[in-house]
Amino acid sequence: NEISWMGEEKNGNDEWLELYNSTNLPISLDGWSLKAADGTPEIKLSGEISANGFYLLERTDDDSVPGIPADQIYKGALENNGENLELYDDKGNLVDFLDCSSKWSAGDNITKQTMERIDSKNWQNSKNAGGTPKAKNGIINTAESGSQSSSTPTQEKSKSLAYPSGIVINEILPSPEGKDSEEEWLEIFNQNDLETSLADWKISDITGVVKTYTFPEETKIPAKEFLVLTRPVSKITLNNEGDGLKLIRPDGKTVDSVEYVKAPKGQSFNRTAEGWVWSDILTPGSLNEDSETEPGVGTIKTDETNPEFQVKEGLAAVSQSFEKSQRQKIPNSFPPYLIAASLAVFSGAVIFSLKRLISSKN
Repeated sequence: NEISWMGEEKNGNDEWLELYNSTNLPISLDGWSLKAADGTPEIKLSGEISANGFYLLERTDDDSVPGIPADQIYKGALENNGENLELYDDKGNLVDFLDCSSKWSAGDNITKQTMERIDSKNWQNSKNAGGTPKAKNGIINTAESGSQSSSTPTQEKSKSLAYPSGIVINEILPSPEGKDSEEEWLEIFNQNDLETSLADWKISDITGVVKTYTFPEETKIPAKEFLVLTRPVSKITLNNEGDGLKLIRPDGKTVDSVEYVKAPKGQSFNRTAEGWVWSDILTPGSLNEDSETEPGVGTIKTDETNPEFQVKEGLAAVSQSFEKSQRQKIPNSFPPYLIAASLAVFSGAVIFSLKRLISSKN
């Protein structure tokens, strides 16, 4: 859930790692292991991690995090230029993994900001040096800060590029239970079977003081995956009394948009097979789920006249039915960083696929 691969300000050797239990039950870690693919460190875990609790591992001694006792001490340094880490349960199943063999996904060796997990695939720098050991991470920040403007986007010069279809606005939260300025978010879904770059794509609201967010060059969405963009990052204000969003390609073409009239408190606006509906089941970073709320007034707008952008049959809506055992209703006051609600330790998602990871160690 969080890694201090760079150590602390007073001593770069004071490294630590943090596991997180996203379930409502305590989990015994006896027989579990956390190891780097190159063999260092290799930690045999023990003890218990409480429900919705944290487990702190400190390197060498209990002084790595002053004032916070370690749950376990381990030996072995993390490479500053990256590691592959794997978490196994007591039966040898790969529960979670981190592939940072060439470079850590986040964290800063100069400022000593730690590497905090946002969701199953994304990480960010901690807000402050030293991070948040044994405490919740910062707000969702799945896209790095790009450029913003307070006017509608101007059409860029046409480029002879083939832009992918199937990138859609999937869910928005205009009126959260908490502060709008901190907890509003929007979600984009990649319907494609391949990872898609969003470099220089834009997303803009349409009412009031219009803001436009430009995705940084490095922004990518894996196949059939989601990207959550929060208001603190995008600076886009989703007006509670009615607003909308436009998704714009680098050539200035609007490829998807949605509008709503009034946003119910604590409900998100979801794309479904039947159209857009309001739901009190918030699912940032995962498949939409319908609640018993009435359908909202909204429209799905796509560039249907352009054969380059045709919404795929059956994929335009990513809503899916789940068995009761798989459903989870996220509270309206959910902490923003918990966007992957599944049985997992070390992340908000359980990954059951075994992968052989190759690391390079300078």
